[in-house]
Amino acid sequence: MTASTGARPARCEDGRMADSTDTGHGADALLRARRTRVTVVGGGVAGLVAALEWAKIGAHVTVCEAGGRLGGALETADLDGIPIDLVADAFSLSAPALDGLIDDLRLRDRVEEATPLPVVLAGAPGRASGIVPLPEQTVLGIPANPWADDVRRVIGWSGAWRAYLDRLRPPLTIGHERSLGRLVRQRMGDRVADRLVAPVTRGLYGVGPDEVDVEAAAPGLSTALTRTGSLAGAVFDLLPPEGHASARRATLRGGFGALATALAERLLDLGADLRVGHPVTSIAPGPDGTWTVRAAPVDGAMDAEATAAPDGEPFPDPAARPAADSGAADLTLDADVVIVATGAAAATALLSGLGVEVSAHPAPVRDVVDLVVGASALAAGARAVYPVAAGGETAARAPLATNPPAALSVTFPSAEWPWLGAAAGPERQVMRVTLAADATHSDAATIDAAVAAASALLGTPLGSPRAAARRTIVLEPPASVIGHDDRVAALRGAVAARPGLAIVGAWVSGGGVAQVVADAVAETDRVRSAVLWGPPADPDDADPTAAR
Repeated sequence: MTASTGARPARCEDGRMADSTDTGHGADALLRARRTRVTVVGGGVAGLVAALEWAKIGAHVTVCEAGGRLGGALETADLDGIPIDLVADAFSLSAPALDGLIDDLRLRDRVEEATPLPVVLAGAPGRASGIVPLPEQTVLGIPANPWADDVRRVIGWSGAWRAYLDRLRPPLTIGHERSLGRLVRQRMGDRVADRLVAPVTRGLYGVGPDEVDVEAAAPGLSTALTRTGSLAGAVFDLLPPEGHASARRATLRGGFGALATALAERLLDLGADLRVGHPVTSIAPGPDGTWTVRAAPVDGAMDAEATAAPDGEPFPDPAARPAADSGAADLTLDADVVIVATGAAAATALLSGLGVEVSAHPAPVRDVVDLVVGASALAAGARAVYPVAAGGETAARAPLATNPPAALSVTFPSAEWPWLGAAAGPERQVMRVTLAADATHSDAATIDAAVAAASALLGTPLGSPRAAARRTIVLEPPASVIGHDDRVAALRGAVAARPGLAIVGAWVSGGGVAQVVADAVAETDRVRSAVLWGPPADPDDADPTAAR
């Protein structure tokens, strides 16, 4: 369809299309919205946000989630009587799309800022305790002053001398070196790259510095390098002015999973059909530019009609309702719009059936283990511990079976989030340990490995946890990985050639929840605009003010 040049209709404060017939274009768009059938494949954050963007203008929306719950990485569970986010637990307060969603879902009063705590590095060579703070004046671990005491503690005198040569080398041409790791090694040497930068990029992004695009991860760094003549000078230029805080982190009191719950509740209020346990097996072009989506329910599949518990009371969390043994039949849906909101593997399988070639960056698999243990002094002084691997070898390549097992990071949610610290009390703390995943290990074996790994990294025996949970996740690469933008642009170009089809999700947006939300809103708006502002429909075909 070709886009109309007419004025867009007004929207209500809640985002719904206004029931206005001031212009023919507005009435026509309203009619199209109420006729549009949208199927969203995947019930994670991206899928739920895309579904909401359609449902709030009156479209008929169906969400098919392969698993037994909605929300994806947003999952809050009870461990030892404490509501704990098992995977994702934070977002940036400088993210407009997510900020608007939080207001729209009336969650503003639950937003809580993080306690400002440092990141520390463990395993630093030559240090008696093995644990040192990450130097303060750094960008992605690159120091502004290699002679600073907190930098020399990590890289040593020889590392500081090598890093100082950065000021004697000629500056690079803008954009000459895309790889962050290679740039740092060329300018400041291996010790800065391996002991400072690598722990940060692996802790933040799950990838080594050689895979990180300089400009995507640190916008302006290359330009500042050319202007100042050194990498250290460029870092100093990019540091926030004294007295100005860097990007602030926040969560939702009671658990970040509340965002998924609120999304599901709003979708149900708007009449959306939410189905879990319905993996989509195929997407095929239908007649007249429509789509046919087929799903094969697994045992325990359920849909939006099963909203009441056995006693007749509503389930408190529609994003995590217990599955009902419905014995549902195969599902076939006719749709005008299909939004693929799955992970990379499932999306690749579905898109390949449409002749769309997917070139995805390899995504590592991680075991994330949340532990409730006895309190320790370290939790009060740091929000995260990243390992420094000896000899430039990355801890991420060490298998789970190593002795001791390798922790890729240890974080302390109950130290960072005041509400969670209060819930845990003075005698308990919540820790999150990330390991390279091993599918051959049971949950119990992986939890034992996580305890051993954290004990080894922190240099303190943890003992048996009071409670624990394991989640295995695919760590989708961030947008800062080299080549990410080019791959996504090529893929979305191929998808856009098929009207009514869109892809969203962390593997295309990169980044955390805030970036996923922003990308889902933007991509949905692209498809929605094409549908709503096509050629005028026959005004006698339906009453544009009629209810759905």
